[in-house]
Amino acid sequence: MTPCQLSAGVVNFSLPPTKADMVSVVSLDPDGCAASWGKSEDGSNNGVCEPARRQEMLPNPLVDDLKETHAGRGVLIPLKTTQEVRQDHVITQAYITRVPTKSASIAISAIRALRPEGSANPLPHLRTCAKPNDLPPHMKTQLMNDTPTGRQVHTGKSNWIYVIIGETKDFYKEDLVRIISELQGMDQDVFVASIPIPLLAPTSQTQAAMWSSQFWPTVYRKNNPLGPHPSVVERGTDDIKKDASVWMALAHRVAQEAKKAGIGEAMGAVVVRRTDRGAELVGLAGDARRHQAPSQVFSNNPMTHCVLRAISMVAQKLVRQEWREGGRKLSTPDLSYDAFQDVALLDMERACLAQDHPNKDGYLCHGLELYVTHEPCVACSMGILHSRMGKVIFCEHMPRTGGLSSDDRPDGGGLGLGLFWRRELNWSLLAWEWEREGVAALPPVDPTTHV
Repeated sequence: MTPCQLSAGVVNFSLPPTKADMVSVVSLDPDGCAASWGKSEDGSNNGVCEPARRQEMLPNPLVDDLKETHAGRGVLIPLKTTQEVRQDHVITQAYITRVPTKSASIAISAIRALRPEGSANPLPHLRTCAKPNDLPPHMKTQLMNDTPTGRQVHTGKSNWIYVIIGETKDFYKEDLVRIISELQGMDQDVFVASIPIPLLAPTSQTQAAMWSSQFWPTVYRKNNPLGPHPSVVERGTDDIKKDASVWMALAHRVAQEAKKAGIGEAMGAVVVRRTDRGAELVGLAGDARRHQAPSQVFSNNPMTHCVLRAISMVAQKLVRQEWREGGRKLSTPDLSYDAFQDVALLDMERACLAQDHPNKDGYLCHGLELYVTHEPCVACSMGILHSRMGKVIFCEHMPRTGGLSSDDRPDGGGLGLGLFWRRELNWSLLAWEWEREGVAALPPVDPTTHV
């Protein structure tokens, strides 16, 4: 294994994450611009706010001729996360009670004491207290007609208030009745009931208003608990919308070259670095699954896919720069068969690899953008995560084999993985599908092909 492959960080997918990987990662770019969408130690997604980008492309002979004819074309469609696709409306049961208004704060403190020490409010999107008149009409009618006390609470100027306690699975009803009965102003007729509530926070003001009329007064806190914040997606789209079509045209060009040379399928990937100076080319690669493939087994080697080849070539540039500064000579072993296939095979690849990395202190592919002709397979998607990409844009959706989309696979093929943004993983990024415009379609590939 060469130093380049070690540096790529994607050869061994079982590498344990470092402490630095597990915390919210700030940019290692000296420009301070390659912000990422890492996760904090508590598992939450902390998108680091990026500075405004200059929407222009830095000169490069490999792409300059595409700028005039391809800029600003096509449509970028943000991918939905697995939660956005499947868990946008989860209903659970929660306990509520009612207490005299003057005892509300005492009741809330007593209820909070039943939770594990240091735990936060598990239902921050629901108002803790609600006046009788603020309840949904159907709930108000039910509670008013249940008991004589209920009628008294809901008629005239009420001195009572309803309090939401928490999910029924987290409390014993007997404990709640005992604690509430000890409050000042409470008699032995303690009210504790369960109601249906939305478990997850709303993703819009409209949804919050609808849930308030159906379940319990709900608050929209201008966030997205199911995926990246809408403003983050909008800002990311604004960053790339002008030149995404140019980089995608370049990916199609290298894909056609790979097919023409007979080294692989018509698939290509381009890696771009975007700073306040503009967007610049870092790496590119075509598919090479046919090159040196001694058998059908080796033709399925994911390290020959264009995505992992491009990532490895970016790593080679960083290693080359490091060795050059240290006065060492970078050597490549002469192998009869190289499983990694990260040697430049096309003229375009050799020309790009000969160019120095624009950020000599870069860390893997931290915060970079990947433009790829087809949706990456699961292995390549994990390689993208391990290399710490910031954005991924693909053209052809691969519903049977792709690893980024969250849509269910056809013909009972299982659930989409949506690997670009999952709460179980310690890295997230933004992803889009690009609807083709102005770029000729590539030769079709079998829908079961892993890209």
